[in-house]
Amino acid sequence: MAFNFQTFKTRALTAIVFVAVMLCGLLINHWTFLLLFSIIHFGCWIEYQRLVGLIDADYKTINLFHKYGVMLLGWGFMLWMTNKAYTIGSISVSEVGWWLMLVTAIGLPVSEVLLSRQLSTKSIGHSIIGLLYISLAWGCMIGLRNVGMAFKGTMLFFDFGWAIPITLIASIWINDTMAYIVGSFIGKTPFSKISPKKTWEGTAGGAILAIATVSLLGYFVFEMQDYVSLIVISSLGAIVGTTGDLLESKLKRLANVKDSGQIMPGHGGFLDRFDSLLLATPFVWVYVIWFL
Repeated sequence: MAFNFQTFKTRALTAIVFVAVMLCGLLINHWTFLLLFSIIHFGCWIEYQRLVGLIDADYKTINLFHKYGVMLLGWGFMLWMTNKAYTIGSISVSEVGWWLMLVTAIGLPVSEVLLSRQLSTKSIGHSIIGLLYISLAWGCMIGLRNVGMAFKGTMLFFDFGWAIPITLIASIWINDTMAYIVGSFIGKTPFSKISPKKTWEGTAGGAILAIATVSLLGYFVFEMQDYVSLIVISSLGAIVGTTGDLLESKLKRLANVKDSGQIMPGHGGFLDRFDSLLLATPFVWVYVIWFL
């Protein structure tokens, strides 16, 4: 295939903007973190509903309250997962999230009956899967952000909340990059029919290099002494993240599309960029909450 400079330039510029936006959202403070993943949450939902609508035409006909209410239900869960740092005056963002979840959870089945004249269990089922696939992941991501936040009374005085999310995201990005490079050089054995370009050699090489790189950099450069957690988190990012990539590829195949969206020229949509993170995040959250 001939080298296309214009395509390369578009992909490179998009990647630079993407990384800059991600780093600002991740590192500035907990509010920018919430804003970043709120935008990602709604972006993923819009693409998910489009893909499911291509797979099941009945899902295209859901009423507007169902369409946007389920997004707000998922966002309410994200807000509910915040902690006491997310307070505006006397208003707790977590409490707002709780009430938003309650109202939309009650309203969704009612809207199906009143507006659609029937209770479409199939459409509700698609939306429940979306909540588990998208909203659960980003709610858990907010939970991971809370873990490293230290407080004195009600005032935040030191914040390492970005550490675990950054470790996980770095693991996935390094894994994806190294899997591509290793697979390009020595990849021969197909990994899955869902994604024919993936090879066992590339997948294994990417995972090993991601785990080694993140663990060594975290321990020696950033002085994170819990090397066991570095290994576990990077392993989950590499292994479960690869499964997340295959899951989204399967969804696109069923919908018969190449990309989930076009929000990032040359890189596809939200689901294309965050498919690995969507599946890996809940697993890391379980490890952090239960075992740390």
